[in-house]
Amino acid sequence: MTTILILGATGFIGGHIGLAALERGWTVRALRRSPDPAGPLEAAPVEWFTGSLDAPASLDQPMRSVDFVFHAAAYYPKTGRHVLRHVAYAVQQTRHVLEALRRASSPRLLFTSSLSAIGQPPPGEARLADERDTYIPGSLPRSAYYECKIAMEREILQGAAGTTAVVLNPTAVFGPGDWKPTTGGLLVGLARGYGLVSLPGWTNVVDVRDVARAHVRAAEVGVNGERYLLGGHNLRIAEFMRTIAEAAHVRLPLFELPGPVLRALVRIGERLPGASAVGNHLGAFETWQPMDCSKARRALGMDPRPWADTLRDSLAWYRDHGVLPREGSVV
Repeated sequence: MTTILILGATGFIGGHIGLAALERGWTVRALRRSPDPAGPLEAAPVEWFTGSLDAPASLDQPMRSVDFVFHAAAYYPKTGRHVLRHVAYAVQQTRHVLEALRRASSPRLLFTSSLSAIGQPPPGEARLADERDTYIPGSLPRSAYYECKIAMEREILQGAAGTTAVVLNPTAVFGPGDWKPTTGGLLVGLARGYGLVSLPGWTNVVDVRDVARAHVRAAEVGVNGERYLLGGHNLRIAEFMRTIAEAAHVRLPLFELPGPVLRALVRIGERLPGASAVGNHLGAFETWQPMDCSKARRALGMDPRPWADTLRDSLAWYRDHGVLPREGSVV
């Protein structure tokens, strides 16, 4: 019987990893910081443990005698400021996990990294970005998010547990069961009609259920020390916003904001207090790019479902749980 531990089990991806593992017939242990939150695993037959990445000793009992540890609790800085402080904290949390793995005789680690840790292809290479491309620290000096993500990933791959670790890099993840929306908050805002203008650039969207199953498959067949880019469909940002507006029956964006205009707005926004989205994400718009996710399709058998299906199921879940008004209701 395969037994796993999920760090970040109350989160969107972590919860769905638990569901996919149960579907596979595995025994699931789940870590949470307080006894109440459960997220997608609320009604699932999992063994809950209370602990924190800031309290290394709390990881020992749940990590004992497990086959795989899924680390879906990587630090997420909420502001783009104080970058060095955020990076130091993210690295320290990661080291706590690595130390606990060593104490537990190093069960295999599946680390959920981020699209943000994928860089751009070298100049002159006419191809889409993939796992070979790594974000270069300092490229976005005002984004704590990007700097933390690459710092944690490097700590995993270069640390003592690097030879028994696999890194998964999901792209923009959507789907049902998003109890604490992060990326999903963008979908919710657009479904409420807040997308007045569209933005330049590209994104890659993927269903959380496909991401979770790819994590489980990576535990079985993923190569230690390798990265796997878990993506679905390349869309221009304008198309991404249009499909959401049409599915939610709200007004379409009026026009696409030119790149130079957005660049000027970002520079202004970075100077405003509380502009965390500018420093962490919007300021990186010039790096938004389509992705080549064929490695995960070949190695992990990932077969992304259509974006239209993910969008339909996401909107239905948000409506059923009161995040969005039901169709036909008066707002």
